[in-house]
Amino acid sequence: MTALLEVRDLAVRYGGEVAALRGLSFTLERGEALAVVGESGSGKSTLALGLAGLVQPPEASGSVRLASEELLGAPPERLRRLRWSTVALALQGAPFNPVTTVGAQIAEPLRVRAGAGRAEAAARSRELAGAVLLDPDLLDRYPHELSGGERRRASLAMALALDPLLVVLDEPTAGLDPETRGELVARIAALARQRGFALVAISHDLPDVAALAPRTLVLYAGEAMEAGPTAAVLGHPAHPYTWGLVNAFPVMSTTKDLRPIRGRPPDPRSVPGGCPFTPRCTQAEEVCRDEHADLRPVGARLVACHFGGLRDLLVARDLERSFTRGGAAVRALAGVSLTVRHGEAVGVVGRSGSGKSTLARIISGHLAPDAGSVEVAGQPLGPSWRAAAGRVRRQAQLVMQDPWDALSPRLRVEALLAEPVDLLGEGSAEDRHRAVADALDAVGLPATGPFLGARVHELSGGQLQRIVLARALLARPRLLVADEPTSMLDASEQARLLVVLRDEQVGRGLGLVYVSHDLAAVRKVVDRIVVLEGGRVVEDGPSRRVATAPRSPAARRLVAAAATLEGLEDLEDLEAGTGPTTAGPPATGWAGSPGPSGAP
Repeated sequence: MTALLEVRDLAVRYGGEVAALRGLSFTLERGEALAVVGESGSGKSTLALGLAGLVQPPEASGSVRLASEELLGAPPERLRRLRWSTVALALQGAPFNPVTTVGAQIAEPLRVRAGAGRAEAAARSRELAGAVLLDPDLLDRYPHELSGGERRRASLAMALALDPLLVVLDEPTAGLDPETRGELVARIAALARQRGFALVAISHDLPDVAALAPRTLVLYAGEAMEAGPTAAVLGHPAHPYTWGLVNAFPVMSTTKDLRPIRGRPPDPRSVPGGCPFTPRCTQAEEVCRDEHADLRPVGARLVACHFGGLRDLLVARDLERSFTRGGAAVRALAGVSLTVRHGEAVGVVGRSGSGKSTLARIISGHLAPDAGSVEVAGQPLGPSWRAAAGRVRRQAQLVMQDPWDALSPRLRVEALLAEPVDLLGEGSAEDRHRAVADALDAVGLPATGPFLGARVHELSGGQLQRIVLARALLARPRLLVADEPTSMLDASEQARLLVVLRDEQVGRGLGLVYVSHDLAAVRKVVDRIVVLEGGRVVEDGPSRRVATAPRSPAARRLVAAAATLEGLEDLEDLEAGTGPTTAGPPATGWAGSPGPSGAP
């Protein structure tokens, strides 16, 4: 039995210049639902038009077969017969005729195509309105008299008028409030089950399409980047682009600051060769620029990546390290393993003495482990500075906790920053001077004037810590290890440095290991949190989960001890004479001080 919809090598080029779709292929069975996601300009709306036969040669090429009939190149009259009855399209803008009532427009396909009389069509329109949770009394109104959500429902009712085999919804929930959006999504899913139509849901709203379709197709620059079960594609993305989309989407459990995918989508008039995502990808290599990446099986999904999807930038395995103190051996790390993907930010948290700083020094090449191994970008990280080994070590840069330990008091600012540039030995003197100025500007420090001649003792802790960060960035690392980078800063300077760190990590596509005991700060920066206790990893998970629903006792203690302003409202009530009158001091909640129930 053939599939209901077969799309083969579909390409759409508007005006001979704008490549909206570039060789897209997929199939859809009868009654099946497919979600199509991607950024604006990825080709989603063009795909919707193509599935309804509204884009034709010479702009379109390839094949779109619906119910065994080819839509590309089909006669206009045949296409008109297929629309509404075989395929129905509800466009993003719900383009209603402004001078005709909504009810008359829903009834039109019933009267024109099904031959229904006015009374029958009107009655059927009211039934359809009720089916999509639209008040039938609104059908006598004009489109401008309905809200956005009501127009969306009316558009859906019109699409269902002739019981089509395939329904294509382009951004069905865009612009709706969360409650209305949730109701509409639930209704669409129920109607698909009840009526048995196949569904293509096109949207940039990931939770909505996840609720509508068990399969998801990810589009970028008119190409499929990833395809497979929705739970896998959106729950555990494989392609770097899908990973960026998922991590940029805000949900109620989000704890870190929102970060877009670095760079911009390509101009469809000049899509780069090779993999189109290469200029924005954090793990791109020469092969990505030179060779196109086709979809290929990776487990239960298809991924268009030369490396099969996301790669590990840092791999630390079974690290052991002991120190001798007072004649006794003290075990700092006991079999610690850690991975960081390209472009990923990982927080390492734990109490003082848990092994955090020892781990930071080992994975950045400043300390050799007693046992275990560390690899950066697939190369072993060793203690040597000889040629190739030195190049590997420079890929991992450490931002030390104490900037006074990291910076020579004898050198001025300009010399401190010129040092890593000179070690690279690339470019002219003018190029190196410009690199220093750009690094200072990136971290929010003056790039000209007396500041360049200042020495360490003349600068604040916040300025020094940003200089340490600038020095690390000038080495052009792929991995940045920040060990308690804000512990000596006031709240304002801490916030400033964290914003700079976040922006530089995203803009440069760096892997980041952020080491700290401050869970409140860590969760704003990282994607994943690793908890150390007694030199061992006791928890590892997404920041949203570890920071809000920790599973290990060590993580729960860190959450309970994290800073909070809860309880200050009670103080305000007491000052106003409206708070509790019982004796005893109120709970302030500062730094996790327990409230009446012992909760933070």
